[in-house]
Amino acid sequence: MIDFVRNLRLWFAPRRISDEGTTPDYRFSLANERTFLAWIRTALALVGGGFAVDQFLPDLRWGVRVGLAVVLFAIGALSALRAISQWVRSERAMRRGEDLPVTPFPTLLGLSVAAVAVIMLVVVLIDRSG
Repeated sequence: MIDFVRNLRLWFAPRRISDEGTTPDYRFSLANERTFLAWIRTALALVGGGFAVDQFLPDLRWGVRVGLAVVLFAIGALSALRAISQWVRSERAMRRGEDLPVTPFPTLLGLSVAAVAVIMLVVVLIDRSG
């Protein structure tokens, strides 16, 4: 829990990271930043997908449409938050000379997106046939 609070503080004061360990090769820090930006792009795509489901599939029942949109919004928000957390954790690990942190989040994200895609496929097929 203490590590979580320390990491959370670094979200809003990233300069404090430089107080820990030694400065890594800048290429590693830049790669960490590119990974962060990739997660943010993923989050934006999920939020955009949620918006698209809500706005551009008006023929779907309201509950289904809103439910899928909310799930996509939630996954997008979690991805954005996870991007920040992973960036901070990776930067700290590099500065300390530790192994980079491993997380199950990419697996959970992939499974969630796949589940939403299958649900959307089923809903669209049922709606088209009915």
